Amino acid sequence: MIDIKFVRENPKFVKENIKKKFQNEKLKLVDEVLDIDSEWRKLKFDEDKLRSERNKISKEINTLMKEKKKKEAESLIKKAKEIPKKIEKLKEKQKSFLEKRDEILSKLPNFISKNVPSGKDDSKNVVEKTFGKIPKFDFKLKSHVEIIEDLGIGDFESSGKVSGTGFYYLDGDLALLNQALIRFAIDKMVEKGFTYVETP
Repeated sequence: MIDIKFVRENPKFVKENIKKKFQNEKLKLVDEVLDIDSEWRKLKFDEDKLRSERNKISKEINTLMKEKKKKEAESLIKKAKEIPKKIEKLKEKQKSFLEKRDEILSKLPNFISKNVPSGKDDSKNVVEKTFGKIPKFDFKLKSHVEIIEDLGIGDFESSGKVSGTGFYYLDGDLALLNQALIRFAIDKMVEKGFTYVETP
């Protein structure tokens, strides 16, 4: 997920990246996420302001109590007791905005390297290097995508709508094989003394 700080500071770059991925329908999401983020920041500012006010009132109460001005202190105590409720309400609103913000951020596509040629499909791909003897076959070759889709063990079209070009869903046996390979690699690295860590 893209860092909101980066989106705040580089909205034009984020939009250009979306255009490069030919996902123009997601351009509006950049403005939406910035509006929601702006509302969240206002609420956070109000919360911080209330906390600062509470601290200030606490100091004033202590001073008044030391000066034995109990009546004046009681008025401030009453005011101070109302602040935590206000803070809680603000935190609830913030949570709602944060959830909406993160949901939109998760829909923004990852950044493309500046070296990647622009194109809607792999016909614009550039061959950087070839090696070895390329074999010749007396039948039409199928790509891994065609093989997977013919066998019904993956879906490239649906995943493209969700995550963009180049992503895929794995189904059934292929998904299980993928997990088995991941598990095999983990076990091998643990055997070599590495510690397996799951990051957030």
